[in-house]
Amino acid sequence: MAAAGVSIQLTVVDLYATEAFYAGILELDVTRALTVRGAPEHLTLKRDGWEIIFVEEASVVQAHPALGGRFDEFPKGVGMTIHVTVDDIVETYDAVVEEDLEVFYPLETKPYGIKEFWCFDPDGYLVVVEEARR
Repeated sequence: MAAAGVSIQLTVVDLYATEAFYAGILELDVTRALTVRGAPEHLTLKRDGWEIIFVEEASVVQAHPALGGRFDEFPKGVGMTIHVTVDDIVETYDAVVEEDLEVFYPLETKPYGIKEFWCFDPDGYLVVVEEARR
């Protein structure tokens, strides 16, 4: 029996900005998926049976025109938080600040000993970045 998996698709404005944030700044294993002719270009982030698929909003609206108005009604990221773990949180935090991305909570050490900060990705998805446990 195959292991269960979870896949979440997020729409983004610009795949290159998304790739720069998740692969470049956060140093996560984001890959540009190979697609069949006519399928939208997209990025994938896979880990432990979970997958986040990033697809440009324009491609989603082209394939599903009825969703176009919904994207205008509801801003991206509302009600969703993505948690990630990084090896060098200070370097990651400095890169987020240098790229002028919005920091929601600055880098701090929590009472339970973990360093973390909260920021918004280029599309407004809330991202909580934690230091890897050693």
